[in-house]
Amino acid sequence: MGRSQETFSKKEKEKKKLKKRQDKEAKKEDRKANSSKGQGLDDMLAYVDEFGNISSTPPDPTKKKKEIKQEDIQIGVSKQEEPDPADLIRKGTVTFFNSSKGYGFIRDHDTQESIFVHQNGLTCPIKENDKVTFEVEKGPKGLNAVRVKAA
Repeated sequence: MGRSQETFSKKEKEKKKLKKRQDKEAKKEDRKANSSKGQGLDDMLAYVDEFGNISSTPPDPTKKKKEIKQEDIQIGVSKQEEPDPADLIRKGTVTFFNSSKGYGFIRDHDTQESIFVHQNGLTCPIKENDKVTFEVEKGPKGLNAVRVKAA
């Protein structure tokens, strides 16, 4: 009559699935047999010695501990003094200023770097080649000149 609907590839896939399932069960049984249930908390603990190294041995309680004052601990960046406001004022020359777009650049006399200036940072109107005094703030794309005054 009719042939069996089960092809060779279907039989092979079924064999692979069965073998995989049997291997998984065998591994599970092997893990159960070899695992020691007696693993306690002591096996999982780690200790840090006085040099910051991780070790498996607990610290010696009879050893004298070194006292450290709270004021001596420095975390992150050390404290810096506030800069003198007179040091923040810079001098420069306007190299480019587009009044219709409202921005330009100032060349710093000391560092010779070009610093962006926006019309919102101006205290009085400026034009190209004007000598100016200004302060610098960190902007999202670099340094920005603020509180710009014609000198």
